[in-house]
Amino acid sequence: MTTFLAGGTGTPKLLDGAEGVFDPAETTVVANTGDDVELGGHLVCPDVDTVLFHGGGVLDTDRWWGIEGDTTETDEELHRLADAAGLESGPRYLPEEAQTTGRDIARWRRFSGVSEFMEIGDRDRAVHITRTSLLDEGHSLTEVTRTLAEAFGLDIDLLPMSDDPVASIVHTDEGEMHFQEFWVHRRADPAVEDVEFRGTDGAEPTPAVRDALADPVVVGPSNPVTSIGPMRSLQGFEEALSETPVVAVSPFVEDRVFSGPAAELMRGVGYEASTAGVAEAYPFADAFVLDDADGTELDRPVVRTDTRIDGPEDAARVCRAVREALEVVS
Repeated sequence: MTTFLAGGTGTPKLLDGAEGVFDPAETTVVANTGDDVELGGHLVCPDVDTVLFHGGGVLDTDRWWGIEGDTTETDEELHRLADAAGLESGPRYLPEEAQTTGRDIARWRRFSGVSEFMEIGDRDRAVHITRTSLLDEGHSLTEVTRTLAEAFGLDIDLLPMSDDPVASIVHTDEGEMHFQEFWVHRRADPAVEDVEFRGTDGAEPTPAVRDALADPVVVGPSNPVTSIGPMRSLQGFEEALSETPVVAVSPFVEDRVFSGPAAELMRGVGYEASTAGVAEAYPFADAFVLDDADGTELDRPVVRTDTRIDGPEDAARVCRAVREALEVVS
């Protein structure tokens, strides 16, 4: 059995080449839920859904989010109505008192659906409606995710990191904002001063996640701060990682990041934006997979390969390097 920690697009891209290297029936994916939002009353779980749609063969792999070929008529009509009514566009947080009432699973991350700032496709929206409705019926997020995974025909076991709400809040020179506002709406423009994982005081990994962390763990080339950080902030999560073999794939080549806001976020929380910074952030990692061009010297075993992932063949190559590294430390 092998467990992958997934957030953003890094680990899902790695999973694109996992079949043939890792048996899907013996693979668990624990997905970050720190960047979930409740948008217009529906819970959106971006990192869960990227794995869900990928496993179901419907992911838009040009953008690495959403459903390929999805229509956006509802999203377009929401924007038309807002424009016609003169309503302000952009992220519209619900009032502060509304953030901590109602559904516990969505607290601290509630947005109005008026002129929604995240484009949600029509089929994609059906997933969010189903998810939220099942939660309202009393099911846990873990149970709901497994129900949706069955509907999409996933071969792997997909788990949310927790059934408890955790919100990734980015503190910037323009004030604090949810990660989705920082990244989707502002495109990582404000200067990062810190990142807070709100709600972790009472948040724990589920029993299913604890079981999965007893197996060897792969941390894909995801953002160490907002993709993996929310998981690490859960009570007992990092301790579990320290007790099992862990291989991490760096999202950097020395100080060059492959994609996304990882560099800005790493610097904002006090780490060097580099492979060396990732190694410092991951004291629990027993070995690393680095790019051939990455000359960073680490105090742990390293397997090198071309770590750029532009398709399934690239992903399979990196997965083979991960398997090699796991054999070294297991």
